[in-house]
Amino acid sequence: MSYPIHIVWFRQDLRLADNPALTAACKAGAVLPAYILDDINAGAWKMGGASRFWLLHSLKALNASLDGKMVFLAGDASKLLPNLAKDVKASGVYWNRCYEPWHISRDARIKQSLKEDGIEAHSFNGSLLWEPWDVLKEDGTPYRVFTPFYRKGCLSKAAPRAPLPAPDDLRLLSYNGMSLSDLNLLPQKPEPRWDKKMEAHWQIGEKGAIKALHDFLDNGLKDYKEGRDYMAGSNVSRLSSRLHFGEVSPNQVWHAARHKGESEGWSKDLDHFCSELGWREFSHSLLYHFPDLPEKNLQSRFDAFPWDRNHEALERWKRGQTGYPVVDAAMRELWETGYMHNRARMIVGSFLVKHLLIHWRHGEDWFWDCLCDADLANNAASWQWIAGCGADAAPYFRIFNPVTQGEKFDPDGNYVRRFIPELKEMPNQYLHKPWEASPLILKAAGVELGKTYPLPVVDHAAARERALAAFSKTKG
Repeated sequence: MSYPIHIVWFRQDLRLADNPALTAACKAGAVLPAYILDDINAGAWKMGGASRFWLLHSLKALNASLDGKMVFLAGDASKLLPNLAKDVKASGVYWNRCYEPWHISRDARIKQSLKEDGIEAHSFNGSLLWEPWDVLKEDGTPYRVFTPFYRKGCLSKAAPRAPLPAPDDLRLLSYNGMSLSDLNLLPQKPEPRWDKKMEAHWQIGEKGAIKALHDFLDNGLKDYKEGRDYMAGSNVSRLSSRLHFGEVSPNQVWHAARHKGESEGWSKDLDHFCSELGWREFSHSLLYHFPDLPEKNLQSRFDAFPWDRNHEALERWKRGQTGYPVVDAAMRELWETGYMHNRARMIVGSFLVKHLLIHWRHGEDWFWDCLCDADLANNAASWQWIAGCGADAAPYFRIFNPVTQGEKFDPDGNYVRRFIPELKEMPNQYLHKPWEASPLILKAAGVELGKTYPLPVVDHAAARERALAAFSKTKG
């Protein structure tokens, strides 16, 4: 018996379970699974190095789950996908929606092209709990403040749909496309490759994502509300990359968390965790309604801000050599693992734009290349938030003190010592401010400031005054 052929175009939904496009296509006929690396339409927002590392391993895992039947292509998807559909005589093409501006415009062109060829195009929501065009204020305009967006906008809607099971009737087709290695997602030189150090930190793919979710629910959801800020603690989900690439869906996370939290009576922790999923929704809503969010200040008064162009300070920040241990530990965590704790992201972001007066877009670009979870909506919205120029932003005059932040959220120094081994012998009293230690203490710890560990790139008090003076120029 022959079945109509349907292409499932995988994008940021690299999983079998709770994949609405895949489920619908399976019900309609035989499935040809495809992935297209489209750097052409992505333009300036093509994936950075860390994201490509994650994508390679995630595609490898997904292809194994699909019996090696995935079609891999590279180039302009607006041409490649309709050509593939015509070549295999597909009846329809199925995909789950992406919400980045370049995705939206390209996908619209693809739908039109398929329609002209008499091929059905079906798109679904497999990436968000609520569609951004459905969560609006009473006057039809988008929310720019998180709490009413989430509490009044999202939670007043129908609850997120229940997750779908993985299809049990997959009829997979084969096609002679490129191999996964042909996508050249990672450079082959120099050796040893920079990405090798990341592999030890992750089990990438759908199975790893589900395991990470349940590990968090069992060991991290309890006390999440308070514990999530402690950088060496276990009260973080580390699901951001898995959500971005769709190895697990937000619906799976939402419902699994609610089941666990409600059955255990962890109401405050559950509410706070779900609100963090709400922040992800908020970021995507902002990008959908304000498509220039990654490039322009949402609050135009910040266009007058007198940013500094200190290349040396920027490079010290990138390399984790600012002389402030909590900042440097966070930047080294990013380089080693492709991930950074959320509290640490706020600390290093504040340090860049307020202590160093360097434009938030430099931070956005560095995170884009170094984060495995580099997500256009989350990255842009978060950098604008910390810079004070975004929606519901932290006030610019709220300037994190990196010493007190380290002392409060890494009180035992485990985070700093893990990523800055040259400070591992420093006593806790001076770990976050080694410049205040006596020469005797420094010598006993094997630390020589300015040689084995840098002196601070700026003085906190002076930097704070300079930042406030710069901020005053936006008020005129």
